[in-house]
Amino acid sequence: MPYFDAASAAPLHPVARQALLASLDEGWADPARLYREGRRARLLLDAAREAAAEAVGCRPDELVFTPSGTRALHDGIAGALAGRRRTGRHLVVSAVEHSAVLHSAAALEAAGGSFTEVAVDRAGRVAPGAYAAALRPDTALAALQSANHEVGTEQPVAEAAEECRAAGVPLLVDAAQSLAWGPVEAGWSLLTASAHKWGGPAGVGLLAVRKGVRFAPQGPADERESGRAPGFPDLPAIVAAAASLRAVRQEAAAEGARLRALVERVRERVPALVPDVEVVGDPVRRLPHLVTFSCLYVDGETLLHALDRAGFSVSSGSSCTSGTLAPSHVLQAMGVLSEGNVRVSLPAGTAEEDVERFLEVLPGVVASVRRQLGAPEASQPASRTTSELVIDSLGKRCPIPVIELAKSIGDVPVGGLVTVLSDDEAARLDIPAWCDMREQEYVGERPAERGTAYVVRRRT
Repeated sequence: MPYFDAASAAPLHPVARQALLASLDEGWADPARLYREGRRARLLLDAAREAAAEAVGCRPDELVFTPSGTRALHDGIAGALAGRRRTGRHLVVSAVEHSAVLHSAAALEAAGGSFTEVAVDRAGRVAPGAYAAALRPDTALAALQSANHEVGTEQPVAEAAEECRAAGVPLLVDAAQSLAWGPVEAGWSLLTASAHKWGGPAGVGLLAVRKGVRFAPQGPADERESGRAPGFPDLPAIVAAAASLRAVRQEAAAEGARLRALVERVRERVPALVPDVEVVGDPVRRLPHLVTFSCLYVDGETLLHALDRAGFSVSSGSSCTSGTLAPSHVLQAMGVLSEGNVRVSLPAGTAEEDVERFLEVLPGVVASVRRQLGAPEASQPASRTTSELVIDSLGKRCPIPVIELAKSIGDVPVGGLVTVLSDDEAARLDIPAWCDMREQEYVGERPAERGTAYVVRRRT
């Protein structure tokens, strides 16, 4: 069964498996002890740190291992903010950061601090100069991911780092999605990553803090990992993480080029094979293994279950699959279609024939889901004489409000208005996106007695 969700967790790399098994025998002792077993464990820990630091591009004494990438982000942000508390309590983040960063920002605000979200374009990239405009005299830290986890867009890290350097503000880079493919551009002050994203075992994160960056670890003091990651280290997992990172980086150039060609095939052929699809993310400055697209008139959860039954494991940023009624904050920030969202992220070694089979299966699966939901056919119904129409979609979730809009747009003449009443937050993205895709005019929204009224004018 093809696994196409490497952005969530990559399969365990063979080198990681070998290193893990070997270090279970050699790395079980406390590396802080001076007896023979402890010294042997310490040698393994030091070697793992040197290998990881080489891949990151920092000194070994600047890097610590944490229990997860999320923990690295939380501790990195908290420590940097505390270290610069005399400067202020303001944080700058992009609107498409990982939820761990946004949760830290919310916690800062709840504690009396503040944060600014830097907007992105429809490709998911922050604009040049955006960080410079957001920085303030009381800004203690800025955060920017190297590449987005949902759509694969690479961010202008070097440019943002230069803007932060000029303002005297450290920049934390979340490199979880990109570190397997190469080092992050120079200029960062703090960096985080997560081993299960590159084929290492889960439960190992990296936190690098450059010398000279003011940093005050939070919580009770601990003598391990420079006081930045308390507790007994999972040494076998750390060794396996470092070994696999070195291995994937050695393979990155050749495997990245191969996967980029497969992803480009998906980007080009999906819109041709499936009607009413929007491929999102930057088409050029992107991760080599990831492509995301959204399908009109499709329930994301139903689509993912259908693809799973067809033998493909993929992911989604749709609100329907996230356990919340709110759409993906990444897709929302980009202003793109959120319904029927599919993220395909290919692990190393993905076979060309598996991608071809996915492209063969996808059109039928999408068509089947659309039929189940009663989606309209490609042709519109004949125009009628009603100049205004109100559709009550209250209490209905994506993609039903858009399906009802599509079915009813032909019931008004060209120039007529259709108002959709909806209390589904995803409609705020999906109705304007539908208008763009179907060449209709999105007039705007207004509060209604219940929910929101979205007004569309028929143009064709």
